[in-house]
Amino acid sequence: MDIQNLQAFLLVAEEGSFSLAAERLHLTQPAVSKRIALLEQSLGSALFDRIGRHTTLTEAGQALLPHARTITQQLFSAERAVRDLSGDVAGELRLATSHHIGLHRLPPVLSAFSKAHPAAHIDIEFTDSEQAYDLIMQGRSELAVVTLAPEDDDSVITRPIWPDPLVFMVAIDHPLAVTGGLCSLADLAAHPAILPGLNTYTGQIIKRLFAEHRLELRVSMATNYLETIRMMAAVGLGWTVLPATMLNDELCALPVRSITLQRTLGLVYHRGRSLSRAARAFIAVLESCANDPAVQR
Repeated sequence: MDIQNLQAFLLVAEEGSFSLAAERLHLTQPAVSKRIALLEQSLGSALFDRIGRHTTLTEAGQALLPHARTITQQLFSAERAVRDLSGDVAGELRLATSHHIGLHRLPPVLSAFSKAHPAAHIDIEFTDSEQAYDLIMQGRSELAVVTLAPEDDDSVITRPIWPDPLVFMVAIDHPLAVTGGLCSLADLAAHPAILPGLNTYTGQIIKRLFAEHRLELRVSMATNYLETIRMMAAVGLGWTVLPATMLNDELCALPVRSITLQRTLGLVYHRGRSLSRAARAFIAVLESCANDPAVQR
């Protein structure tokens, strides 16, 4: 059973598309189709049903999937173990992170890492924090730097890196801003809100806060892109809750009586996975930068 064929199988299964799998493998679609055909021939079973543009796993494909993941992960671990004997930090590190952290937190970390370890290559997948946890669980990413989940998962190891205070914000001409002084959660509940999706970790913090005070949120718009939320709030479409680092001249912080909100940004990796030398080196650089006032944000 050829490992390249298994890798093609995994990517087609994950993407649900031969063309998307080909893009990730930097191959043509016919080349990916050939690899799948060879794998199906060696196993004597069809692995995918192809109906129109939809590609789904057959019963045989579903049976193969967990074994294919285990085989490829074990092979990668073996390759890393041999490479690590040289003492060099090299090879590929697959990192998942959110767009916000990628923009506002990681640039100095990535710069320091690339200067210290030029032979290492980081393949970054930008996604929501919740999906990044899934990538870690599936073995598709080795590390994730994300908003940490409110509740721990025994399958992963988390390391808090940055406390990230959250601030209620409104446009400078919003009715809540014009009144001045403190406001209450009840005042906020009377106005539309523009928030991160309420199923995101940040959204859960806000949702839980209002539920504890028996107040209903009036969410007029929800998106997981914090830059979009800031823009919409700045033109007066509603109040929002964003990291304090995102406050700008178009918004004003809105002090809310007796309320302090904070989320934690940090590192996530699988408890059962042996980290590569590149991953361990990245963690060292990340923690060094987080503790250096010159690069903190």
